[in-house]
Amino acid sequence: MKKQTLWLPVLLLVCACFPAAASAGASLMDRSAFHDAMRKLWEDHVTWTRLFVVSALADLPDKGSTTERLVQNQSDIGNAIKPFYGDAAGEKLTALLKEHIVIAAELIAAAKANDQVKQADATKRWLTNADGIASFLSNANARNWPLEEMMSMMREHLNETTAEVVARLKSDWPADVAAYERVHGQMLQMADMLSMGIINQFPERFGK
Repeated sequence: MKKQTLWLPVLLLVCACFPAAASAGASLMDRSAFHDAMRKLWEDHVTWTRLFVVSALADLPDKGSTTERLVQNQSDIGNAIKPFYGDAAGEKLTALLKEHIVIAAELIAAAKANDQVKQADATKRWLTNADGIASFLSNANARNWPLEEMMSMMREHLNETTAEVVARLKSDWPADVAAYERVHGQMLQMADMLSMGIINQFPERFGK
């Protein structure tokens, strides 16, 4: 019951804005609501990533619950694109995003342990995964999500998230706060690009 209650607000938000695309006879979706729902999903991504970073580096007791919530967000994002690109595409995006989170956790652990070999290996795999996410999105909507632009945005996300981790490891709190502000702002830009891309690709499913 506790888990069901935890995810209910997110599920209601997604259901309110995305499922109308699944049925041809459904009413048109509201563009502003869709835009806001997409922002909420990706804002959750950077928020729960930050909380995981804080918990993992400090070995806080909430690490397990924070990890669970962060992983759930990746499923929420994948589910959000299913009405437009199909179930298989949604599951693929979820898998890529979960891999993104798993590798990030390995990278954080390696950085905390000052294990440069593991850190370099995790960084290499993280970059490959980021390029995979960018390629997946661009293949789905190349006109609105050009590959080079998507790769650049994903790489920027990795760089700013890394800056968060480094700042916290150094106990440089002003730099830590500044890094999160950059992560947050950049992710909102990406969310806007994704929502507008879907609206432009499927204009018949949205009202004015």
